[in-house]
Order: sequence, then C-alpha cells, then structure tokens
Amino acid sequence: MKALKWQRYLETQHHLHSKTVFSVAELANVAGTSAHNLNVELARLEKQGVIVRYAAGRYGLPGVVSTEELVSSLDSGAYVTGSYALYLHGLITQVPTEIVCFTNHRHNRSRIRFTPLGKITFVCVKPAIYSLPREGALALPEQALCDFIYIMRQRGVNPESQVTFRRLRDLKSSLLSALVSRYPKTVCRNLQTILIDIRNDSRRSTPLR
Repeated sequence: MKALKWQRYLETQHHLHSKTVFSVAELANVAGTSAHNLNVELARLEKQGVIVRYAAGRYGLPGVVSTEELVSSLDSGAYVTGSYALYLHGLITQVPTEIVCFTNHRHNRSRIRFTPLGKITFVCVKPAIYSLPREGALALPEQALCDFIYIMRQRGVNPESQVTFRRLRDLKSSLLSALVSRYPKTVCRNLQTILIDIRNDSRRSTPLR
C-alpha cells in the first residue's frame, strides 16, 4: 500500500470508529501481507511521518493517540492512575515524568515501557485496590488520589513532598471515604493529613474582614 492510502485508512478509522492504536497483526491483515514483511513498510512510513511507533507492536497516526488509548491497547485490564491521572484532572501542578497504571496482570520484563507519550509503568495490585473504571482507562480523581498515596508509601516517599495539590476541595468526600477503606490504614491516615493541610492552607489564605 502506498503512503497516501495508509494515511487515508488510518484517518478513516480514527474519524469513523475512534480507533487510534493498531497492532502489527491488524495492519498486516489490512495490507494482506505477513507481519514480518510489514515491518519494512512500517519503517518506511515512520520515516515519512505517516505513522508513529507508540510501543512495541503498536502504531498509530501522529498526535492522535492518547495515553489511555495506548495503555488499553497494551493491557485491556490496565488504567492510568496516580500522579499522572491527578495531573489530567487538574489536581496537581507538576507534569509527572512517569505514567503509572494499575493492572490485574503481571508484566514482568515489560512492566516498564518507554513510549513517545512518556514512561509507562504497569503495577499489578491486590484485588482489593484494583478497580477498573467503568468508562475509559483513567481513574476518577478520588481513586487517583488514593492510588497516588498508596504508590508513594510503597516507595517510602512522602506524597506531599512530591507534588503541589490544588482543588482537592472539589473531591467528593463520600466517595473518598468509601474508596480509602480498601487501602492500608496508613493510606487513610496520610489522606486525612493531606486534606487537613489543604483546609488549613485555605483558611490562612482567606483575608480577614
């Protein structure tokens, strides 16, 4: 297939079916060739800027693949959470250098993937903590906050020393209470400390009348 034909096919799949990530097997089927023969053509298409290799065996149009779509393509049971999800929800100010994904699968050697979208780390967690979102592959703000605290504590790091929180008062306290009960008690205590600090900071920043 010529480059223009490939581009039209990928754009059609994106606009009509919202499909952005393709496996080598899928593309080989479209081209009517073997995966081995297709690799040479994919390398040519990459040089021409028609297609991007987002991960091993995963390709898509430049600039249209989201982190959640790529993660779902790599692991259907994984979801983006922790600091990266907090950033996407606008709850921290720093841009994370790592995209942490919780999953119920073990990745072993492929646990860490370096992609054009950033470093993706798959973390296999206990069933009590694992909770795949009903829609998409992005944890809700409340879930992402609990997961972030859990990750930091697992790494022996103080969560508050890593990021600057904002808009935490927008979180649903009832949902937070229900979620945090699934985590170790240390996560619950850390969450309470963070929320208390946020409330105290808010009071100090309110001008006296």
